[in-house]
Amino acid sequence: MKQKIILLIALISSVLSACDNFLEIQPKTHLISTRFFKTQDDFEKAVNGAYAPLRDLYKNAWIMGEMHSDNAYYIHNPNNRGNPDPELVANFIEYPAGWPASSRYSADYNIIGRANQVLAQIENIEFSAAIKKNLKGQALFLRALSYFDLVQYFGKIPLHLVPAASLSDVALPLSDVSKIYEQILSDATAAADLLPKKSQQEAGRATSGAAKTLLGNVHLVLTNYPAAETVLKEVIDSKEYQLLPRYADVFNPANKNSLESVFEVQYLEGTQGFASSFAYEFFPKNISAKEIVALMGKYGVFPANATARVGQAFNTPTPDIIQAYEEGDQRKEASVGYGIAHDVSYPFILKYLHPHSNNGITNDNWPVYRYSEVLLLLAEALDKNGKSAEALPYLNEVRTRAGLRNVASTAHLADVILRERRTELAFENKRWLDLVRTGKASETIAAYGRRIKENPKNYYFPDGIKPPAAAFADIKTTFPLPADEALLSPHF
Repeated sequence: MKQKIILLIALISSVLSACDNFLEIQPKTHLISTRFFKTQDDFEKAVNGAYAPLRDLYKNAWIMGEMHSDNAYYIHNPNNRGNPDPELVANFIEYPAGWPASSRYSADYNIIGRANQVLAQIENIEFSAAIKKNLKGQALFLRALSYFDLVQYFGKIPLHLVPAASLSDVALPLSDVSKIYEQILSDATAAADLLPKKSQQEAGRATSGAAKTLLGNVHLVLTNYPAAETVLKEVIDSKEYQLLPRYADVFNPANKNSLESVFEVQYLEGTQGFASSFAYEFFPKNISAKEIVALMGKYGVFPANATARVGQAFNTPTPDIIQAYEEGDQRKEASVGYGIAHDVSYPFILKYLHPHSNNGITNDNWPVYRYSEVLLLLAEALDKNGKSAEALPYLNEVRTRAGLRNVASTAHLADVILRERRTELAFENKRWLDLVRTGKASETIAAYGRRIKENPKNYYFPDGIKPPAAAFADIKTTFPLPADEALLSPHF
């Protein structure tokens, strides 16, 4: 009996001791825990998680990157007015409560928050130095890429560099644009040093070449042309990249992460939630099942269970971009298709339409940086550095692949390169940022807006309907910070 009493007392004591630990409740304002990160595998999973929001970001990034330019517009559907926010973006009507900007802002900060968790703790755990270096470089690249996206579209933003430990850390003041760019340059430079080259990295992940391409892009935005020239030459001199022989092949899912790919967002066909559906977003609408079967069959695509697509058609190529292609440019046929919707022929973005098995579930990745852009970025840097003749071979390498004659003159080369970027990188979210970077946004969009208002039918408006009176009245180079974020912060 005495033994049983002693054992019972010991058991009660151990339970109470465990309860003491169990009942150590974190304060309600405490937001993070370091308990998850214990092994190399934990950090690998965390870095994988930092990539994941890229799929959410690029799912709709075209609204602000292409529709907010003279490359793409929408087909006005008077019978379906349920999704006006992309129309407001396309018409340059400021609307802080709109979901396109809010979803972009959230996705970028989601990436940044996950990268910060990795960077804050990765040095505290011992595991392979080479793997740690690679993972750290990937996190730095993703943070730099996300801040570069945010600062270009929004200007001043909060600069979060460590995980928020309490609610008071969540709402930070807005940082000056110069401070944001300092951090981007710091992160991308460190990433370039830490990351392996493409041939030594797992497909789809950030590489030293991707980080250096990002750096070159940032230097061009900051007009530091010598630095841009230096780092972009390093990408080319690495011999890790080359153009694919045919432009259309670049976007074929069979060539994911090809030699031309510098960095692309990874999607996977299937029902696991990783698939893309860009082509379906860009089809003309309203379109019957019969019409959509005919459209896809025209381009050799035969998914099961094709159904009618109703609603609004967004990211429709404008007459302006269609006319921008030179005669004989092979990129036009690969980029722009035509389909019948309600017995009317409309253009649509073709470059993301490829064979797939099931309706609405595709396997296309989204290109962020391609080698052709590296060549054009370097050509731009060389021209700005007074080396226009040296820029021509890089420009002409891109044109040759497109089936076009070489440019021989250096006259107005900056404008020539900008036009080449427009057709080479059409519908890849580059046009609006290019117009802003080159100082041509206001004049280009004002003229484009006048054309729409003078000839609305040419821009997919039905008879008797015009764009809103407020359209194109106030062309700003950044978006307002999202209203739903402003409600949570005293700083904006």
